[in-house]
Amino acid sequence: MDYTGKRAVLAGAGVMGASLALVYAKAGFSVTLYDLCEDELARGRGRLAASLQTLLAEGMLSPDEAEAILGRIDYTSDKACFQSAFLILENITENLSAKQSFWKEASALAPSGALLATDTSGLSIGEIGEAITGPERFAGQHWLNPPHLIPLCEVVKGEKTAPETMAAMVDIVTFLGKKPVVLERDIPGFITNRLQFALLREALHIVESGAASVEDVDNTVKYGLGVRYACLGPFDTADLAGLDNFDKVSTRLFGQLSAAKGPDPLLHGLVEQGSLGVKSRKGFYDYSDGKDSAAIRRRDERIIRLAKCLFS
Repeated sequence: MDYTGKRAVLAGAGVMGASLALVYAKAGFSVTLYDLCEDELARGRGRLAASLQTLLAEGMLSPDEAEAILGRIDYTSDKACFQSAFLILENITENLSAKQSFWKEASALAPSGALLATDTSGLSIGEIGEAITGPERFAGQHWLNPPHLIPLCEVVKGEKTAPETMAAMVDIVTFLGKKPVVLERDIPGFITNRLQFALLREALHIVESGAASVEDVDNTVKYGLGVRYACLGPFDTADLAGLDNFDKVSTRLFGQLSAAKGPDPLLHGLVEQGSLGVKSRKGFYDYSDGKDSAAIRRRDERIIRLAKCLFS
């Protein structure tokens, strides 16, 4: 289906909301970026402009295309915007009660045929949907940061999500020029975060055991596994290496991997100290004196170059 000109309301003007406003507007949707806070709307406008500048600098957009994208986006703190939505995609704080409160109001204001989606990283689609008028039209769209550069979107079915809603969500993500994957069951963390946190748990275990440094674990992923996984999934990799070999290694290794169930001491300790990463300019690494913006810029440039190689 051609969704050009359809009204998508992106609720929450933070990092994800601003980036997704760009994604939807670039594909041809008429986009409203909504936030209760006018200051956050202003910051969202700035985030969106900065992302466009990166795409322009990398030759991924022409000046005319960037101008057209900006022309498809408006900004508001007026809840009346929900009344004309074809799709509402919520990107507010990762808090169940906050999301339920938002959806209780927004779903009642939206047209009965409007599609509703939440971009949550780990909350239950079914639990969020308990507050929704018409939960059969509600599903998850889990995007990876920054979504204007990362192709993947996990489309997640809630307990009451109708099959036609899932089909429409997959069709929309495809129209956006992105790669949808479907979760037929609402499992905690979905696919991405289950894999990501399994890797993080083992990475923390390796560092805490004294076997390797934070930097060397990161380099192992960036210059080894990351290069492979940009092209192959874990099942592809096993098939190509030989399942008999993987079976033998797993027999020896699985019992040696971390099976920690609670908060990790290293990670939790940094949080307790207020070292939250780029947002506080200190985490596993130091981000003071402009290293924070440099880290974000370096991330975006590398993702763009990789995407150009693999997906252009």
